[in-house]
Amino acid sequence: MTYRSMIIAIAALAAPAMIAAPALAQTTAETQVVAVLDGYRGALEALSASRAETFFWPDAQVFEQGGAEGSISEYLSHHLAPEFAEFSSFAFQDHVTKATVVGDVAYATETYRFQIAFKTAGRAPAERR
Repeated sequence: MTYRSMIIAIAALAAPAMIAAPALAQTTAETQVVAVLDGYRGALEALSASRAETFFWPDAQVFEQGGAEGSISEYLSHHLAPEFAEFSSFAFQDHVTKATVVGDVAYATETYRFQIAFKTAGRAPAERR
């Protein structure tokens, strides 16, 4: 066996181990990302702006439907908190989260349906996908 063929053989044997190790670490990282999103969704269902804020870094910026909403504090004060004051419940159904982690960057997609019930008597619940 030549030196070159030995390197190729070692690389072929090591490749599955090198591929498997990052995959396990990535699965753990993806699970952590999903846990954060689950926690945030739980805070929304609890109608808790203060609990929702704990899932963001203080200098994080919030983007919703393509627009910049500002910091989480700004977003909560002008968007979520006033809405929470009107809601009697906020419930998610058929929720699916897919997270991807590449190095130290993570992104996720979520699909779900939600229903919002209002405190105002006679106001019909809102249901969206």
